[in-house]
Amino acid sequence: MSTIDTNLEKLSKSVMDGDIDTVKFLVKESLKNGVNPLEIVDKGLAKGIRTVGERYGKGEIFLTELLMGAEAMKVGMEIISPEIKKQKKELKKVGSIIIGTVAGDIHDLGKNIVAALFSAHGFDVVDLGVDVPDQKFIDKVKEIKPNILGLSALMTSTIPKQRELINLLKSSGLRDKVKVMIGGAAVNEDYARDIGADGYAENANDAVVKAKTLVVSP
Repeated sequence: MSTIDTNLEKLSKSVMDGDIDTVKFLVKESLKNGVNPLEIVDKGLAKGIRTVGERYGKGEIFLTELLMGAEAMKVGMEIISPEIKKQKKELKKVGSIIIGTVAGDIHDLGKNIVAALFSAHGFDVVDLGVDVPDQKFIDKVKEIKPNILGLSALMTSTIPKQRELINLLKSSGLRDKVKVMIGGAAVNEDYARDIGADGYAENANDAVVKAKTLVVSP
């Protein structure tokens, strides 16, 4: 294993451990060594937080450990975001996306990773944040006319909002004007198909790939 791969593996583990100081050091060290910022996110930060989320879902760790991992991930993303933005300046614009976590849900880690990668790949991103009211999504779609609307929901109690928003787009005469992507730990491909979404992705990288195909599709 190369030194770069070893450091990214250590970074992933540091996120899992909630070790903020080590995360800071390894992110800065990787950037100094010329590692692509997107690779640092994918193979280090995102890999670590995915594992934390999976372990929490299985009851293997407590909420405190999940929050520690989330904070470590957040600190790492704060360091790396400026580098991702620098990359975007060199890219041709691919499309535009509005993204947000639906009403009643305050989880933003997955959404933030996806938003950062979309930006890094040439998308103009409008992030509405968390616990976003239905009408705010609709108003922003009317205002910005994006290629894609991304709806995130982590909890089983909030995923029905994704269906409601798609129906609201229909009743507002906007459904055929924007592609809808959904994501979150509680959703899957079958659910996306059932509610009439245009796309679903299991992780941030897949979301970018799927979004690019949606932008060019009729």
